[in-house]
Parts: sequence; C-alpha cells; structure tokens
Amino acid sequence: MSNPDMSQWTEAEVRTRRITPALSAAGWPLDSFREEFYYFTDGRIQIVGKTGRRKKPKRVDYLLEYRPNLPIALVEAKDNNHEVGDGMQQAIEYAEHLDVPSVFTSNGDSFVWHDRTGQRDEVEVEIGLDEFPTRDVLYDIYKKWKGIEDAEEPVLQSQFYDDGSGRRPRYYQRIAVNRTMERIAAGDKRLLLVMATGTGKTYTAAQIIWRFMETFKQLNPEKGQARILFLADRNVLIDQTMMNDFSMFKGRMAKLSTSRGTISKVDGTDNLDFEVSAGRQVNKSFELYLSLYQAVTGQEGEEDAYKQFSPNFFDLVIIDECHRGSAREDSAWRAILGYFESAIQLGMTATPKETNEVSNIDYFGEALYTYSLKQGIDDGFLAPYKVVRVDLDVDLTGFTPEPGQVDDKGKLIEQRHYTRDDFDGDLVLPQRTQQVAQRITDYLQKTNQLDKTIVFCRDIAHAERMRRALVNLNKNEVTKDPRYIMRITGDEQIGKQEIDNFIDPEIPYPVIATTSKMLSTGVDTQTCKVIVLDTKVESMTDFKQMIGRGTRVRTDYDKWFFVIIDFRDVTKLFKDSAFDGAPVKIIDVTDDEDMDDVINELNNVDENDEDTEEDGGEAPAVTIPKGKTPRRKRYYVSGQAVTIAGETVELVGADGQPITTNLDEFVREALIKRYVTLADFMTAWQDATNKGDYLDSLSDEGVPLEDLAEQRGSDVDPFDLALKVVYDQLATFDIRADRAAALSASGYVAKFEGKQGKLVTALLEKYAAFGIRAIEDIGVLRVAPLSDLGSPVELIRLFGSREAFMHVLHDLIAALYRETPS
Repeated sequence: MSNPDMSQWTEAEVRTRRITPALSAAGWPLDSFREEFYYFTDGRIQIVGKTGRRKKPKRVDYLLEYRPNLPIALVEAKDNNHEVGDGMQQAIEYAEHLDVPSVFTSNGDSFVWHDRTGQRDEVEVEIGLDEFPTRDVLYDIYKKWKGIEDAEEPVLQSQFYDDGSGRRPRYYQRIAVNRTMERIAAGDKRLLLVMATGTGKTYTAAQIIWRFMETFKQLNPEKGQARILFLADRNVLIDQTMMNDFSMFKGRMAKLSTSRGTISKVDGTDNLDFEVSAGRQVNKSFELYLSLYQAVTGQEGEEDAYKQFSPNFFDLVIIDECHRGSAREDSAWRAILGYFESAIQLGMTATPKETNEVSNIDYFGEALYTYSLKQGIDDGFLAPYKVVRVDLDVDLTGFTPEPGQVDDKGKLIEQRHYTRDDFDGDLVLPQRTQQVAQRITDYLQKTNQLDKTIVFCRDIAHAERMRRALVNLNKNEVTKDPRYIMRITGDEQIGKQEIDNFIDPEIPYPVIATTSKMLSTGVDTQTCKVIVLDTKVESMTDFKQMIGRGTRVRTDYDKWFFVIIDFRDVTKLFKDSAFDGAPVKIIDVTDDEDMDDVINELNNVDENDEDTEEDGGEAPAVTIPKGKTPRRKRYYVSGQAVTIAGETVELVGADGQPITTNLDEFVREALIKRYVTLADFMTAWQDATNKGDYLDSLSDEGVPLEDLAEQRGSDVDPFDLALKVVYDQLATFDIRADRAAALSASGYVAKFEGKQGKLVTALLEKYAAFGIRAIEDIGVLRVAPLSDLGSPVELIRLFGSREAFMHVLHDLIAALYRETPS
C-alpha cells in the first residue's frame, strides 16, 4: 500500500490517523493519554478597562499517564507541512511545567524523542512511528529520574481522591502531591511545600492525607490506621478546612477545640464528652485531628496538653502557614514538632521565612516544590492587580511639635520629629485618618460601593478609628445595613462572627472590613476587589500575605483583578528581588487630582511589624502574659491639615520591572528595535491573521503598544498610535470611529446589499466602539448590535457558509488597515 499524501491533512487528521494509532500499537491504552488537547492553564487574565479577558490557555496535544495523575511523557503534534521536530522547544518548556521527563514531537512521518533526564546516549533522536516506547520503558525512565526504588513503588500506587464530579487536581497541585508522596516513600521526615495564596494549599494537603491514609499499611504494616495532625493558628482556617477541602474525611476527623477543651465533630458541634484538660483523656479513635497550636500547647498551667498524646501517636503532622510562629526555633510550635519528632512533618506556606532569626528551610529543608504568585498569575489561576499609590503631604514632610505643645488630652508631646512610621503608632493625626477614609470612600463611590474591601491598619485602635471615619463618610450605606463597615479583629467577637459573611460571595455584607492582621493570612476572601494598605509593612512575608487576600479569581462575580490602594509606600516591595509577581500598573496620586481621574486612569489599563500590635487573630504561640497589657501611650493631635501630594504613571514591562522612562519613548524605542522601518511594521501588521494575538505577542516581548493606546484614550487604535508616536506619521485617523467612517465612505460597505450590508455596518460600529479585538472572533455574532440582526446561524447563512463569512470578516479587517501612509 502506497504512503498517503499527508500534505493536505490537517493537524487533527495527523493525530487521529497517524499518531494515535502509533501510541496504541506501542501498548498505550486509550484511557492512558489525553488526546485532543490537554489544557493545563486557564490562560493569563489581561486587564481591559473595568473588566478582563483571558489569553489562550497552554495545552499539549497528548499527555501520557502511567496511571491517573502520573504523567510521564507528552507529545506535540504538527501537520505534515512542518518538520518532524517542529514545536520541540515549546514542548520542552511545557514538560518542565508539567514535571514530565520524556518529550516527543511528530508530523505524522516519525517522532523526535527528547530525553530530559540525561539517561540515554543521545538527548534527542528521531524514531519511527512503530518505535514509540512502551509505558513500562518510559516509566522506568521516570523512576530513575525521580530516584524511585522498586521497594518504594507500593507506596506510590495510591490514587487521588475522586469525588465523582470529574474534578482533577491542577497540574501544580498534582506535582506537589506526587513529589510529597515520593519523598515520604523514600523515608524523608521533614518536607516543605511553597504554594502562593489562592492556589489551593488545603486541597493539596487533603489529597496528600488521602493518599497517605490509603498507603499507610505499606509504610507501617504493624499499625492499623494512620494518625494525622493538621495544625493551624486560627480558628477560621480550621473551620474553613473542615467544611470544604477536608469534607471527604467526615466521620474520620475531629477538631481539638480551645473554647471548652472538647473535640468537635465535622459539623462544628461540641457534643462529644472528651476533654483535653487535666484528669480527662482525648478520644483517640479518630484518624485525622485538626487543631490550633494553642489547643495543644494549652493555656497557663496546661502548656503540656499535647503530651496527652504519646510521642509516636501521629504518623504525619501537617503545619499550615508554617511561615508564622512555627518558623522560630524557640517558639512553642517548635516544641510540638519536637515532641512528635518521629512523625513525618510537612510544612506548607505561601511565603517561607528566611531571616537571621527565623528559617523554614533550616527546619524543613529546601522546598520540594514552589508554585509562585508570578506563575499563578501567568497561568490565569490568580488575579492580576493594579496599584493606586497615594502620598499624603504629612507623610512626606513629617510632623514636629512646637516646643511645649500638648496633645488633645493635655499630654506634653515628646519633642522630636515624627515620620510616617510613627503615625498611628506613637502619634495619631485624626485628619490623616479622615483623609485616608475619604480617599477610600471616593474610590468605591466612583467604582462600586459593594466591592468587598479590606483595609489593613496599624493596630486594633487604628482599625477602630478607621472604621468610625468610614462609617461617618458612608452614612447612606451604613443606614441601609450597619454591617456595611465592620472592624474584624481578634479582640472583638461581633466582628469575628462576620468573617464567614465577609468571605461568602453570596452574602453582600459586610462590604468594608477594617483590620490589623486578622484577615492577612488564610482567610479565603474570594471576591475581595480592593486591598487598602495603611500600615507599616517591612516583612516580605506579611506583604505577600496581605496581597494574597485579593488574588482569587471569580469571573462569575466579575472579579478579574483587584486594586491595591497604598497610603504607606508599602508597594515599594514590588521592586524587591524577593517579590515574584509584579503589578500591572502603579498610579501615584497628586494633591489636586480628582478620584474620577484616578478611576479613568485605572480603567485605561490593559494590561515587618515589630511595633505592630497583635490583634488576637494570631494566637500567642509562646506564653500568655499574666495580667493585662497596658494600653500603648499615644499622642493625639487634631487640627493638623493633611492633603494629597506627586503623580507619575508607572507601568510594568515584560521583564517584571517598572518602566520609569516616558512611556511614549519606551514604546518607540522598543518597537523600532523590532521593526526598523515603517514598511517593516506595516508588513508585520498586515500579515498578522489575528491582530489581538499580534498585540499580545508585542506585549509579551516588551512592547506595550496597547497599554499606551488605552492610556491615550479608550477610542484610539494601537495601529494609528504606532504610526504617529513611533514612525512620526501625520495622524490620518485620531480615533477608531474616523477609520471606520473612512472605510464606509470609500464604498466598501456598498458592495454588500440588504442584510449583508447591515451586518458589515454593525461590525464597523463594533470596531469603532470596542476595538479590533471585538470583531476578530465569530462569537461577535452573539452580541449586540449584531445579535439584533438575527441568530449566528441566520447571519452566517447570509453569506452561504461559515468559511464564506470568515472570509468576509478577514477581508473587512484587512480593508480597515489597507491604506499605507505616504
């Protein structure tokens, strides 16, 4: 039989008729690989004005699994007009993301095999279609790459928990779980996972616990069932975990309660009569115990409560948010870990601490796996953000009292110069609080007064003053519901009771939460759209945790990104080399700038705490002091005028670094470096099948042309701006509407009769209003004004077929840009 002519085949035909049969012939069952694209990211969110859109998600053509959730190879397919090795570099990059050692490409003629492990004689070799390796061959390579011994294999055969919904772990969660199980099988006792806030650490922990339970007898044949302790430092973290990610363990887990020393059922009730106090014993029949650190360290006189468990009772201890108290060598948390030294100990954190005094790595060792904030944003699993940076004049100049000046309460003010670091600590300026509250109020009134907002304050007293100032500025909203603004701090029970309502997307109130540190860690504020920073933050760990409150993506609630309003220059930490996720835009606000201008500028974007009082949310990890702590001495000085002061606009380049030069000049230099002449740029633009993808590629390569266009005005075409700013062409068209009108006047639309002409006119109107991206996809037929003309099927039939309609659409787009400037 002669070889078929594959030059006319599509890539899909090459996969179906050549690659899939080759895999099957090599013994790969159809259920062992995921064909027709395995999408492993959601697609980065690109901010467009007040909303967002997703860029194309990353995918591979085939992901080959030895067993479910254990991929060992991937295959990238191309049509037969490509060389057999085309796409290899991209495939290798994806293999690095997916933790896969063997990489293949094919055009239907043969395969190119790239070995990332270095085990084979040649790194890259071409093999025939009938030479594709079997599962066992590639799994042996995987095992050697991972250092897995044959004796460890039974431990690794446990499966991920399946709730029947079809949900599979995201690729990075799967890697974290698999690497943890591999190290447990190898006998490692101290393990560390670093995963950015919002990426599902507790879901990952649940899968680790499930697999550990399933495989426990392989590890310890002399024992009956695994015993696991999950430690956190806040009640809300335990409660969220039990009701959500750990619900699979219902009936097998219990919570050690600090309130009455009881063990709580999964439903939160405390009706089991087993106490953790002197003279009573803990019910030890459960497999999984969740506890606050202070529940097992105890109160005064009961600091050895955890010793009611024998030192070898627990087989696995998981420490959530281990960057906090447990990182310090002399902390009481370390005492718990030392007591249960025989157990496997897994630390999980978004922000590992590494200082001279505190180290996660010293205790747990290097992280098995790190999934960073930057990677989460790039993958589209986390929300990007914009920054409004507000400088108050008094923060820049400071405050020096007159000799002999007394404060509002008649106390003599210590004679020295007070800076921003002192405000709301040693010195309180009520007008400063008022100005901050006014700016927050202005922003919400200009955007959406029901956008969930967290205001991080210096301490509890500052959080209360901020609450009061906001209440008085938002009288109408507070009158509708007094919970519109709440102080949520550890010392105030009513506020703490509102945490569940604040984090629930379905419950509108509270809207604004003032806090110091209680909401900075672990609380799953999925729909929080505004983070306000009015506190001194020097710790990168604390900074990342605060920013992390806004990183959840909930597009079903129109949450595509979030905004940070910074009053303390905290966002300078974005430029720190230890930070791994740069903002989309930073705006410095001037004293004479109206909030309308700030909102417009935001909408035009496309894309340590040594003297901070604890608020009770993080429980004292060492000891509880005897007696009451005296209230901090502060000076209160009213009458000090406070205004807003400075404005520059700062974008972030493709390398993650702020663009400090003039944006016009930056774009000009970057685009000319890529296209020396106007003719070069025109050719590239006209050759681009999809202008939106082309603009994305420019942005990815450090040419933010679209950002510059939208900064100039929402109705400016990036193409026209490039001609004017970069190549010094006289502006033929200032706005898109002019370009659309010129095409209509040229007689182009007159070529189409009746409803066809109306459709083409509607497409031009859509372009004029929303830009070229809005008309490049056939989905434009589903939205007004085109949908007013008929259903997508009816509109396509006007031109005979889908292909004919797409031809007309592409010709229309080409005609828009056909005329080259002289």
